[in-house]
Amino acid sequence: MLAYWLTRHGHEVTVVERSPVLRKTGGHAVDLFKPAMDISERMGVLPRIETLATGTTRLTYLREGTRKPLSADVTKLFAAASDRHVEVMRDDLSEIYHDATRKDVEYVFGDSITSIGDEVTFETGAPRRFDLVIGADGLHSNVRRLVFGEVAKTFVGAYLAVLSVPRDLGVPGEMIGHIGPGRTAAVYGARHLDDARAVFLFRSPELSYHHRDVARQKELLRQALRGLHPEVDSWLEHLDGDGAFYFDSITQLRTDTWSRGRVALVGDAAYCPGPAIGGSTSLAVLGAYVLAGELSAGGDHAAAFARYENEMRDLVHRSRAFALGVAKTLIPSTRLGVWGLTRGAQVLTSLPSWVVRPLAKLNSKGVRMHDSMRVRDYGRQGAGTPAP
Repeated sequence: MLAYWLTRHGHEVTVVERSPVLRKTGGHAVDLFKPAMDISERMGVLPRIETLATGTTRLTYLREGTRKPLSADVTKLFAAASDRHVEVMRDDLSEIYHDATRKDVEYVFGDSITSIGDEVTFETGAPRRFDLVIGADGLHSNVRRLVFGEVAKTFVGAYLAVLSVPRDLGVPGEMIGHIGPGRTAAVYGARHLDDARAVFLFRSPELSYHHRDVARQKELLRQALRGLHPEVDSWLEHLDGDGAFYFDSITQLRTDTWSRGRVALVGDAAYCPGPAIGGSTSLAVLGAYVLAGELSAGGDHAAAFARYENEMRDLVHRSRAFALGVAKTLIPSTRLGVWGLTRGAQVLTSLPSWVVRPLAKLNSKGVRMHDSMRVRDYGRQGAGTPAP
């Protein structure tokens, strides 16, 4: 995303990726809300994103200890939150954005930065010189560690995991799951996927593990979700296979400074509000667009970095606050909370859309927070028309 807009503003861009190929790691679906939809439309890639949407329209949950499932209309839930929304698999979105840049951007796969000084050094490649270095490498950012050291983080008190399971376990268009106090699990599919995805959320004190120790992560997930429901136990059996797997804490970054010298950070590397709860994908898309625009708006890079931070800071603060509330709601810690969540979703989606949408629009700091983010026009090249 950042590479796309920088090249459209006339910059030469090199992207360094640790993976030897474009990442295809499975992972969960991500949400693009109105600002990210608008930016993707300006890129000319929105039709392809919409073609690869997951198409999930229904949510069916069984509360722990009950036998009668409850259903909710997902389209109504998201219509209340945003005037434009699409859910797409993370891998698909990454591939779409990569395809939009690969003719104009130098991609270096299978390498990683080891130091940033007058030259940038790499694990395998020869040292090189760059005018600017932008870290867009996620919550566990290597660039951030090299330049900023340890930064303030807040553990939200929960974990997220995603597991690839056989395709026939998922129903395209529907997410089916189980929820109990402090933990939830669901499975879903999509028409174009060769597998289905099981997603798990659970509350816990902070756990001890390394973010690359997959065996330890799988054992922690088994311990946390075992016994929620026999169906969930059957999903967990696929942890022994070789399917794609993701596991991480839901953690917020708390720093409000995302640049130092000629280095800046964007997306989760800079201001992660929390995976799966804070709209981090849409925030990252907007942040990349703003950073590229400010770098091309005149003045030196220090001034551009400062404008970028000023433009994003309030949005980041609101996203963090929103995410904390979502975490409490999505993973209730009591049986009463579980009942309230599932029953509330069912009641909300039983109302006509003409009732739900106006009520939601009254709360721009809550469910409508994402749509309140503006997309500035950075000039004819950056924002006027889709790229050729």
